[in-house]
Amino acid sequence: MGKKFIIITSIFLPTKAVRTFAQKKDCELIVVGDKRTPKHWNVDEAIFLSIRSQNKMAPTLDKLLPYNHYSRKNMGYLYAIQQGAISIIDTDDDNIPYEDWSFPNFTGTFPLLKQRNGFVNIYSYYSDQKIWPRGLPLHLINSKDSKISCDEPSVAEVEVGVWQGLADQDPDVDAIYRLVDNSPCIFNKKGNLVLPKGTISPFNSQNTAFRKELFPLLYVPSTVTMRFCDILRGLVAQPILWNHGYHLGVTQATVFQERNEHDFMKDFEQEIPCYLNGEKVVEIVSKTICQNDSIISNLFNTYDALEKNKIVLPKELRILEAWIDSSF
Repeated sequence: MGKKFIIITSIFLPTKAVRTFAQKKDCELIVVGDKRTPKHWNVDEAIFLSIRSQNKMAPTLDKLLPYNHYSRKNMGYLYAIQQGAISIIDTDDDNIPYEDWSFPNFTGTFPLLKQRNGFVNIYSYYSDQKIWPRGLPLHLINSKDSKISCDEPSVAEVEVGVWQGLADQDPDVDAIYRLVDNSPCIFNKKGNLVLPKGTISPFNSQNTAFRKELFPLLYVPSTVTMRFCDILRGLVAQPILWNHGYHLGVTQATVFQERNEHDFMKDFEQEIPCYLNGEKVVEIVSKTICQNDSIISNLFNTYDALEKNKIVLPKELRILEAWIDSSF
């Protein structure tokens, strides 16, 4: 039997969320350090990857990855993969798990949304508030086409590749929501929902589980802003996982976010590429992937196409290649 790993990167002393995740008996917690992480960071039940240990583990990748960037999480994924992980769970140091925190099985019978093409506002299924996830195209905020009615799902047996868990109180929304409204949100307890092929929802890295077959899609790009990098990852991942017979699943809130302090205007500035390029990214990925290619080949070819379209910088391909070489 393999292991389940939780990956967090942090620049703070151990938080309540970190200490709570460290107590989870069926998972191992990996915390990835960065330049600003306190030098004497320590939690007995967690594995801490210092800058020095990251360099020793993968020196080429370590030199290419930027410091003080969320993409340092790639080092945590690499460590978990090398340790024989069967699933890898992303979260953050300000997401406190509820007592019943868990993810559904990747294979099973779940509510499946009716077929539709394009983006949906997954929050509209779990809340009556006017709220939307970071990465939803802005022109869809008020669109009825992006909303999900309560009576839509039917039940089907599916293979879920990635589970996105929601977060209560201060969920993952964009800076526009926080600047205009910023009301807290406690999502309705409505269980799970799986999206069919062609139906897209932005997903983040705050409470998210990947199955082993899709570990290459964990890769967080480095040459885009930190408010775009995990959203870009999710937009790249979805057409590729569809191509290989998997779906994105969403599960009700299992964490409670006590959000670290943010400057909303700086967040807005970092999200501008997200607002401008989301739909374009999905179009590029969909046109690039090949049915008979491997997940790794489709991933690399996608980033090559994104570089040609100036979504990522040329250096991204070198970093991705080093990560693949170190991980698979």
